[in-house]
Amino acid sequence: MGMEFRPYYLAREWQKLGHEVLIVGGSFSHLRKKQPHTEGFAVCDSVHYYWIKTLQYKGNGMKRFLSMIQFTFKLLLLRKKFLKNFKPDVVVASSTYTIDNFAAKQIAKEYFAQYIYEIHDLWPLSPMELGGMSKYHPFIMLMQWGENFAYKHCNAVVSILPNTKSHCVTHGLDADKFYYVPNGIVEEDWENPKPIDFKDAERIQKIKSQFNFLVGYAGGHAISNALDELLEVAKLCNNESIAFILIGDGVEKERLKERVMDERIANVFFFDPIPKNKIPNMLSFMDALYIGWQKRNLYRFGISPNKLFDYMMAGKPIIQTIDAVNNIVEEAQCGYNADPENVESIKSALLRVMKLSEEERGILGKNGYQFVKSEHTYSVLSKRFLSVMDVLCASVGIVNT
Repeated sequence: MGMEFRPYYLAREWQKLGHEVLIVGGSFSHLRKKQPHTEGFAVCDSVHYYWIKTLQYKGNGMKRFLSMIQFTFKLLLLRKKFLKNFKPDVVVASSTYTIDNFAAKQIAKEYFAQYIYEIHDLWPLSPMELGGMSKYHPFIMLMQWGENFAYKHCNAVVSILPNTKSHCVTHGLDADKFYYVPNGIVEEDWENPKPIDFKDAERIQKIKSQFNFLVGYAGGHAISNALDELLEVAKLCNNESIAFILIGDGVEKERLKERVMDERIANVFFFDPIPKNKIPNMLSFMDALYIGWQKRNLYRFGISPNKLFDYMMAGKPIIQTIDAVNNIVEEAQCGYNADPENVESIKSALLRVMKLSEEERGILGKNGYQFVKSEHTYSVLSKRFLSVMDVLCASVGIVNT
């Protein structure tokens, strides 16, 4: 179904270690490439799901908010049904929004289970700082209530972002309850990748025959991904024989395509999103890979982007624009960082990579590959997360055998 991979990957790894896992999700999410066909119980690659029927929506309007509310209420109303044959020892609230923590706490209380709040993005801080919403907006106030409730009542916080501890403590978390487990990759996806479709391969080969250097981007097309800046760089590099390949979808894609047409940017090419198991082959055609963010104070809490780890597994040099507390590209020595929203800085980083020899680019790619293999595979990360559960369960007499 795509795009919400972390719970699925963690569940698979935990099951390999002998644990039972049930994922409860809404039947519609804008993050998915395709939605589940049914409500109720389902099994996907041995991972057990229970789908709760929720509203379909577009964008960030009232229907999305109602879908959140609907999911939270149905979690409570249907809990006896999806937990009829499943008695949890641990309940993890893992939505981006915070109000499912009310249901998670209630379920944990009823089943004498440990309750973990998993932070993906910091809500409601993200819509406030990225979307400009007031802290007095009713939606923000509700999300803030949910966040504060989580920190007060949870047994532990597991954060995908490295530097959120002080924020959590400020909002009521006991500092000893904080743990950091970032995102990562699954090695099997890279050991047996599937070939891309013939039409995509034919088109890529045609582009390679026309340009000397291919810069790839694979991921969401949103304002936060800094793709307008990439189009500006493409315009500046029009005479450099550099092509820019944008793979994926998102709310900004049509506007970006119209901009390319209107401004006659001849070296930018858009591709439809492709399944995750075809990403390795698609990225293999690229000479360098781009990942960008806008300049936002929110990134003081750190980043942990899935596509960056995919880039590193691809063994390609990376051009990144970020001003964050952690800089994974610099830490891994697998590419160059540019100033966010600074077109000249991005162009300079790109030309720097382009002027490297094949051997030098290969070294950068190898550095990234070795870093992610040692630090960011789900076989490693799942055990780090599981160790948190073991500590919590042992504290109440539940021992993992």
